[in-house]
Amino acid sequence: MAEQHDSFSEEQSALIASDIDRYLREQEQKGLLRFITCGSVDDGKSTLIGRLLFDSKRIFEDQLAAITRDSKTQGTTGDRVDLALLVDGLQSEREQGITIDVAYRFFATDKRKFIIADTPGHEQYTRNMATGASTAALAVILIDARYGVQTQTRRHSFICDLLGIKHFVIAVNKMDLVEFSQQRFEEIKRDYLAFAEKLEVPEISFVPISALEGDNIVNRSEHTPWYFADPSAKSLLEVLETTDTELAQNLTQLRLPVQYVTRPDLDFRGYAGTLAAGVLRPGQAVKALPSGQQSTVERIVTFDGDLERAYPDQAITVTLADEIDISRGDWIVGADDDVVLSDAFDADLVWMGESPLKPGRQYDIKLATRETSGEVNEILYGINVNDLEHYQADQLGLNDIARVRVALTQRLPLDSYRTIPGTGSFIVIDRLTNVTVGAGMIRRAQVDASVERHTDVEGFRQELAALIERYFPGKSTADLPTLLK
Repeated sequence: MAEQHDSFSEEQSALIASDIDRYLREQEQKGLLRFITCGSVDDGKSTLIGRLLFDSKRIFEDQLAAITRDSKTQGTTGDRVDLALLVDGLQSEREQGITIDVAYRFFATDKRKFIIADTPGHEQYTRNMATGASTAALAVILIDARYGVQTQTRRHSFICDLLGIKHFVIAVNKMDLVEFSQQRFEEIKRDYLAFAEKLEVPEISFVPISALEGDNIVNRSEHTPWYFADPSAKSLLEVLETTDTELAQNLTQLRLPVQYVTRPDLDFRGYAGTLAAGVLRPGQAVKALPSGQQSTVERIVTFDGDLERAYPDQAITVTLADEIDISRGDWIVGADDDVVLSDAFDADLVWMGESPLKPGRQYDIKLATRETSGEVNEILYGINVNDLEHYQADQLGLNDIARVRVALTQRLPLDSYRTIPGTGSFIVIDRLTNVTVGAGMIRRAQVDASVERHTDVEGFRQELAALIERYFPGKSTADLPTLLK
């Protein structure tokens, strides 16, 4: 394996020297995987990322020289180069030998591009960990082989599950300190799977590793023949390169939250935003929410030219065939999409504020591109992260997690987070300090007799025409402006 990665590096260097344009095109066409490393304190998250970059030859010479120098005064690995210093760059992190803030690193192999979020393990920095997990498609959860599944292991696993991450890689680290014991690896695997039965994660993989020594990070280790006795077993990098995360995207329900209405001249009106779900094409029938007005897509405009179709996570500007009233915060959805309009919903809430959440207090709430206000009018139950059992709660403190009922001051389109994360999530903002104090995932909208579903606009028009004909014989919907005067 080591020879393959050396060869890959030489091939890429030769291509850069001979045909830089081809190299750049190949890099642009690679898929991108965002993943997070998390787990308990001192499980080796930062060291793992440093080792991953080092063994895949993604560290520049000046970076290696800098951390080699710093390891002598700030390292925690004796005479060795402390690879954790690659991501733990804050002075307070190096002084304490811990991770405090989220650190992002980019690297690429011949198969895929990666953005890594290294997150802290301490309980007081759980909100930082949740921030890093919010954009990840895969979670690498580290477990120290000596100590097994810890409280923070469960907490981070639960938060990753709440945030809809569908792929977990459980990296059992420091296997060198338990003599690469298969028995210990299997014990930890059983303990974690027993806990994970209460989660909704569809795919969980286990890899025995040593981040410090480099076993099973990039190259397969000769110390774990029992692990590779299974033909499907892979090193950590092989798992990251081959996990299919694109199937998690929702391509059937169209969601475009409007971030900005652009009007550069009298002949152009576009609605800009990032496509949250679905596939958008010119000529497609759409409607705007919450108004329910319908039109068809005329153009999909980007900086590089018009598109024949747009996919999730693409930033686009859409023009419509009709000039209908659409503002920032509105959604453009499929004409036949069934979207609930409501002013109340149940959600899972991670509380990040220093001051406790008290039901009934007004907060600013941001859903997709819409900013509104509302309150948590009921805490349905708190969730104990150790065993995922429910308990009664009157308020929420820092890092508490609960199922809550939220009431808004206006009716808005709402999605379930599990169905469409981009439009099913929200943040809670303190109105006095403007600090984000909570992050939530909508479970379901509250639907009652007063809540409408904007699914049959044509039916509404027909009913309106019938009413006009009944009370104003000879008149039609075209005469409505005159009738309303």
